[in-house]
Amino acid sequence: MESTKRATIYFDPELHRALRLKAAASDRAVSDVVNEAVRLALAEDAADLDAVKRRGGERSLSFDGFVADLKRRGRL
Repeated sequence: MESTKRATIYFDPELHRALRLKAAASDRAVSDVVNEAVRLALAEDAADLDAVKRRGGERSLSFDGFVADLKRRGRL
């Protein structure tokens, strides 16, 4: 069996109620719902970091430069 760690987390009362309701509706423990949410958030962060690495060699373009180019091409 995988070892688990205990943590104390303070939730806004309305968020805690919604979390308890979601856990009950899906017949899961609150900790399972929280673990899944954290896992998904960390996976999204990892995907974002991978995308940044893949695009590291691309030319950077500022917002001002982008807007100026749109104006120059008659798009704005």
